[in-house]
Amino acid sequence: MKKTVFKGAGVAIATPLNSDGINYAELEKMLEFQIANHTDAIIIAGTTGEAATMTEEEHRQVIKFAVDKVNGRIPVIAGTGSNCTQRAIALSRYAASVGVDALLVVTPYYNKCTQSGLIAHFTTIADAVNVPIILYNVPSRTGVNILPETYAKLSTHPNIVAIKEANGDLSAILKTRALCDLDIYSGNDDQIVPILSLGGKGVISVLSNVAPQAVHDMCAAYFAGQTEKAADLQIKWAKLISALFIEVNPIPVKHALNLMGFAAGHLRLPLTEISPEHHQLLSTLLKQYNLIK
Repeated sequence: MKKTVFKGAGVAIATPLNSDGINYAELEKMLEFQIANHTDAIIIAGTTGEAATMTEEEHRQVIKFAVDKVNGRIPVIAGTGSNCTQRAIALSRYAASVGVDALLVVTPYYNKCTQSGLIAHFTTIADAVNVPIILYNVPSRTGVNILPETYAKLSTHPNIVAIKEANGDLSAILKTRALCDLDIYSGNDDQIVPILSLGGKGVISVLSNVAPQAVHDMCAAYFAGQTEKAADLQIKWAKLISALFIEVNPIPVKHALNLMGFAAGHLRLPLTEISPEHHQLLSTLLKQYNLIK
């Protein structure tokens, strides 16, 4: 049996930016806010963290910063995926060297690949490090989907331990659960409880950026056998979950963080600031959820 990296709510944390680059003072505040509100893991330099537009040096620095500041209080998982296998290996080795608890490795994007290519890509990365790997499947962004049979083959590697599943297909997730014993984390905030009901271990969440206690409580209630309470929380937060994806992630969540008083800062091109009508919707909902006054 492979060791579970974390159980519950992991935050796909946004990266605060200023005119000098990454705002590390603000990132520290955001990390402390997450820990104080019982987030179960930090996922640094993922999609929500705008890793795709970080320089190589920024990517490395932000991973080390998170590891150092969290200092073992909860697991830190680093996004180290790339559409270039060798680049993913280099970044994964660096993250392992500074003490991350696990790696989050996305499917190759743009150049894409076949299912056999996915097996070769992930296996080559897993062979190159000695740290747990969470596979990240998000076909809406990458153009490639990991099939259940592919997961089953990859699950035989000792370093491949889990999946962040954002394909939205509960039937495929059920099939994956039947074929192999990889831990599954929801990659979609609107499917947290459904995936927990299929034996999932938690979520890697965008919503947790603004409501970490709520997402933690949702998972904790489910694990405590309070399934009705967990479902009620899933439903309660449905409107805000939807609003956080009204434009491409992380545009809405960074705007929400700014409205909440965090200096999340701007977005890097090609991402642009939220539209006025979506600002109004998000502001109204944040007030309704008592996240701003």
